[in-house]
Amino acid sequence: MKEFTVRTNSHTEFLEITDRLQEAIDESGIKEGICVAVVPHTTAGITINENADPDVVSDMIYALDKAVPWKDPHYRHGEGNTAAHVKSSIMGHSVHVLVRGGKLQFGTWQGVYLCEFDGPRSRNLWVTVIG
Repeated sequence: MKEFTVRTNSHTEFLEITDRLQEAIDESGIKEGICVAVVPHTTAGITINENADPDVVSDMIYALDKAVPWKDPHYRHGEGNTAAHVKSSIMGHSVHVLVRGGKLQFGTWQGVYLCEFDGPRSRNLWVTVIG
């Protein structure tokens, strides 16, 4: 397993980390298998989505903020970051990507994003390659 530290710069941010996963594959030497990436945090997530048009990320952040507003009088969690916990659960904490010929296998325009919902912070990313 390889561990990366990723620094986020905003309260809410989608940071593309595809290159970090590919780096772990390159170091492993595995040519065929699966790459698993985990974000071990309760206020951050990980997802695969379009990496060609930055408006997609902006639209995703907008939609999540609209669906799960930061402030709501019904939230009970004392730290005040309930929305970050909910968004983290929506996005999930792991992704799995097939590896073929030593390269991540994606559809057109796909990339992997660490999703920050309570930043800025330093976040851990755990990556393992199984082949």
